[in-house]
Amino acid sequence: MKRVSILFLALLCFAANGQNINDVLRYSGEDLQGTARFQAMSGAFGALGGDLSALNVNPAGSAVFNFSTFGVTGSNYNRDNQASYFNSINSNESNYLEINQVGGVFVFNNRSGSSDWKKLALAINYDLVQNFDNEVFAAGNSTQGIDNYFLEAAAGVPFGQLLLRDGEFIEDAYLDIGSSLGFTEQQAFLGYYGGIIDPADPDDDNNTSYISNASYSNVNQEFYQSTSGYNGKFTVNMASQYKEQLYLGASLNFHTILMDKVTFFDERGYDVDSEIQFTTFDNLLHTEGSGFSFSLGAIAKLTDQIRVGGSYQSPTWYRLTDDTSQRINSDLADVDISFIDFNIVNLFEQYTIKTPSKLTGSVAMIFGKDGLLSFDYGYQDMSEAELRPAADPFFNAQNQDIQNRLGAVNTYRLGGEYRIDQLSLRAGYRFEESPFEDGSTIGDLSGYSAGLGYTFGPNRLDLAFSRSERDSSQQFFDIGLTTPANIQAVNTNVSLGYTLSF
Repeated sequence: MKRVSILFLALLCFAANGQNINDVLRYSGEDLQGTARFQAMSGAFGALGGDLSALNVNPAGSAVFNFSTFGVTGSNYNRDNQASYFNSINSNESNYLEINQVGGVFVFNNRSGSSDWKKLALAINYDLVQNFDNEVFAAGNSTQGIDNYFLEAAAGVPFGQLLLRDGEFIEDAYLDIGSSLGFTEQQAFLGYYGGIIDPADPDDDNNTSYISNASYSNVNQEFYQSTSGYNGKFTVNMASQYKEQLYLGASLNFHTILMDKVTFFDERGYDVDSEIQFTTFDNLLHTEGSGFSFSLGAIAKLTDQIRVGGSYQSPTWYRLTDDTSQRINSDLADVDISFIDFNIVNLFEQYTIKTPSKLTGSVAMIFGKDGLLSFDYGYQDMSEAELRPAADPFFNAQNQDIQNRLGAVNTYRLGGEYRIDQLSLRAGYRFEESPFEDGSTIGDLSGYSAGLGYTFGPNRLDLAFSRSERDSSQQFFDIGLTTPANIQAVNTNVSLGYTLSF
């Protein structure tokens, strides 16, 4: 009973800050989501409107609806990741099914004719703007072992700080070191009691130098990462039409974030005379929170055929909390090391991520009832992203890293639709630049899409196919073991949507 009660209280401990540039990038992007029609045209709706997911691009778009409308969309997400690590290539493919969009717009026409304001539109819509469901598997023969991670973490840490006090449980010491000394010292503790490293002078509590217990020229490593969760956006929108030429709109956007990321690391293939013959090191990150942003937009009819649009998306302010868990094992691990597992949780203090604002300019050509062609250009300066409180020394260092490494992201989207009676044929293309100045850590994204829609009475069914590709480099760990795996990611979505006008 004593051990159970101590574990329960240990959940209240706070760990050191661990957020960085990767967290900012994770929550700054938006996938091609939304209605099937929106996806089929690669999201090029800034000057068009008339689609519930177009509110994400330009909030004036709800005033383009002629009738009140309800819509719902479901998608199958296919993730295909090919990981190259030390000349070894491994592929992992997964599928996920989600309801990714549901919403409606209510249109109130001014039938009195006494005002130049022709109509008012009120809309509510939910979009799964990011689906975090994904899996990556990488394996290879590396010259860098996991001991390098723990050696770098332990460098400069007095050995006496890592020792258990009389009668102290190993899991309590792990949590206490994380909350009182910091994440780096906590990793040194894991490395020592996990049997990976030892102090150069075990009789000196002030010893700050450590040696590895592993002997190797190269080792076999396997790394598996699974993420799950979502960034959902609930939009409350109002827009109006002025005369026949102008649409104006504004939206309030409320985000909900839930994400779990688990990584499993396995290392073998040491020298025959090495004291260590296997090492496993696993990590679990759980993040949840909320966010807020607003957007303003306008669409103007220059002629019966040409429309232009412009919109401003404010920064999004996310308030997030993280908790982490770890576990480690090896041939030389302490007998009680199994008590440090995913049930022993480090809680981080709440923090804020501010993602940059975004500007979008759009133009569209309408060919009567035959079809349309639309183009969107978006601009977002990722170097303006911030972790807060900015006065925190750790966050200040991370923000400097963001400013030095990230830059402006230009996005181009092109979409078209051709109508044949009740049938609509659609296609689109999009290109998004890398957020990194070097263009290699995360590469450019390119994607194409296609789809069709069929209208019967007030109802419409839409089917969309979209595919995107992006290369990136992913490190297993931030220190010590830093050789990245090169990931070629191909995401393919198939979406089916239903729309009812009334």
